[in-house]
Amino acid sequence: MKTLVVAATKAELTFFYQHFNLPDGDFVESKNFDLLITGVGMVATAFALGKHFSSKYSLVVNFGIAGSFDRNIALGTVLNITEDTFAELGAENGDEFLTISDLGFGENHYTSKTHKRVNLPVAKGITMNCVTGSEKSIKNLIKRLNPTTESMEGAAVFYASKQLKVDCLQIRSISNYVEPRNKDNWKIGLAIKNLNDWAISFIVEMN
Repeated sequence: MKTLVVAATKAELTFFYQHFNLPDGDFVESKNFDLLITGVGMVATAFALGKHFSSKYSLVVNFGIAGSFDRNIALGTVLNITEDTFAELGAENGDEFLTISDLGFGENHYTSKTHKRVNLPVAKGITMNCVTGSEKSIKNLIKRLNPTTESMEGAAVFYASKQLKVDCLQIRSISNYVEPRNKDNWKIGLAIKNLNDWAISFIVEMN
């Protein structure tokens, strides 16, 4: 059975495409793995997975860059996100936030599941529709969920893999710290290079 590699954008897997000499497409099938580019955000991710993800895969790996709430983590660090939460899915009750689980309409928290050994630091992520960029929002999220990272797709991939009972991994490289928006502080190039180096080695070792 094959592995499905998932990313939001081609840019996040630029060197991966080059290394495996993959054609320039959003869904690429190869001998040992398939590659799916979903588009940014959980809705685009869910739609793309709905079209291409199935139980014919034995593993799905979500690769991407992410912001870090923890400044002790160096930019460019590659992390294994073992749990992820839909941070905004729920309802406000005054100053209190009620999760979709609190409301009785489903789950908002998901974990990775794999038999593969992953030699990376473990972290806890949240998945957002709106990337965090204010001190007030940062403080509220840390108080409520105490996340290490945030992305816009991770929990959606975990959700889909749980529905199909397929093993899953989420691997993120840190491109920036979660702070009031300041692109001058970002290290996207470094994060993408380190992410691709790890992704290439992982897929090569698997095959």
